[in-house]
Amino acid sequence: MKALIFPGQGSQKAGMASEFQSNFKIVKDIFERVDEALKFKLSKIILNGSDEELKKTEITQPAILTTSFAIFTVLKNEFNYDFSKVKYVAGHSLGEYSALVASEALSLEDGVTLVHERGKLMQAAVPEGVGAMLAVMGMKFDELILLLKNFKNEEGICEIANDNSPGQIILSGNKKSLVNFSIKLKNEKKRSIFLPVSAPFHCSLMKPAAEKMKILLQKKDFKKPKLQLISNVNAQPIEKDGDVKELLYKQIFSKVRWRESVEYMIHKGIDDFVEIGPGKVLSGLVKRTNDKVTSRSITRIEEIKLV
Repeated sequence: MKALIFPGQGSQKAGMASEFQSNFKIVKDIFERVDEALKFKLSKIILNGSDEELKKTEITQPAILTTSFAIFTVLKNEFNYDFSKVKYVAGHSLGEYSALVASEALSLEDGVTLVHERGKLMQAAVPEGVGAMLAVMGMKFDELILLLKNFKNEEGICEIANDNSPGQIILSGNKKSLVNFSIKLKNEKKRSIFLPVSAPFHCSLMKPAAEKMKILLQKKDFKKPKLQLISNVNAQPIEKDGDVKELLYKQIFSKVRWRESVEYMIHKGIDDFVEIGPGKVLSGLVKRTNDKVTSRSITRIEEIKLV
């Protein structure tokens, strides 16, 4: 059985989706719908913009969603992909919105407008330079939890933001706190690296953004996903359509339980993961979690023929 997985921020690059836009009218139509919904030419930024423009989180988020949905639509409509073998969909952070649009729980127009606002709110929640994110390499989850528990911290928040795979965990919080914790890690002979991000995502510093996002989510119409979707918040399938809004609200300030989500899907019989969108980050994380399953990505037309 298969799972379709959708990437989050960090996978973007200038010119992504250009091959699909050049070859399929259905992708041109998607870009036009997105431009109209957002009231600006996101398509120009996706196809011809600079990496610097694409790094702005309020641009990054709708750009990745649009690219992922464009590739998904080509797979579905132009290549007659057999969805009877797809048991689950899942997305990493922002990618959860891509999964919701792909599974017809949320319209494309509502999806891109929501993540555009989500990006603005997340960026505005913490002044620039106050927050940071730190990648910790080569540590087990329980080992890091214990180290955090014993960390005497007087400089603010230091929390797990992403449990990505065995040996790759991301922390988020106040920059001073993370600097102090990185020194503690170095003393423990553990490797860490600060990420080039503009805000401390997926930690309690994002609660002000989440409260504002909750209001926006309430105004949108969500349906039950046509494909079973695994939530970032609890690493479980979303059972009721009424749960979606609450889980998306919590997702902003909660850790992304990606490793557990992958393990859950494998436990339920998934042996083939297909990443849909720019980059190959998630397919790599799946392989780190379990190298016995198949994991591949679709970033170009020729890669569709392989899945």
